[in-house]
Amino acid sequence: MSRPRRLLVGGLMAVLVLIADQASKTYVLESLDLQTVHSIAILPVLNFTMVWNRGITFGLNDHVGASAAIPTIAALAVVAALLVWLWRAERALVVAGLGAICGGAIGNVIDRLRFGAVVDFIHAHIFGWSWYVFNVADAAIVCGVAALVLDSLRTTRLADHPSGG
Repeated sequence: MSRPRRLLVGGLMAVLVLIADQASKTYVLESLDLQTVHSIAILPVLNFTMVWNRGITFGLNDHVGASAAIPTIAALAVVAALLVWLWRAERALVVAGLGAICGGAIGNVIDRLRFGAVVDFIHAHIFGWSWYVFNVADAAIVCGVAALVLDSLRTTRLADHPSGG
């Protein structure tokens, strides 16, 4: 894959994730008014539940208190490092994964700059088990990391068995 094509694919992935993330957050804040209703059952295993995440991730370190500056600066530093990696990446799965991570991180940075916290609202639960409330950006970051891990495992396997066996 040529460098211009890699940058196009990675950039497109980042933009798509960013648009989906920001559109979903606008929808739950403005159309659903989730801040007022707090929680809406979507499916028996899925709610939209309003959470303002002032911490680092998944509500961790929710007592950061000072400001959104530390997580914002950290996220922007990670995005800068990932963009360098994207510039050098050669495989499509890596490019797409890096784009998804960058788009998700930028989406959450926008929230921190606008609101001082990240808008989280997707709440999956089943049989008494409940996951942290998250958003589209978080899901894209997790999927992007999974793509990088899968590519790494595939690359390692091919290096160990060049004949494919």
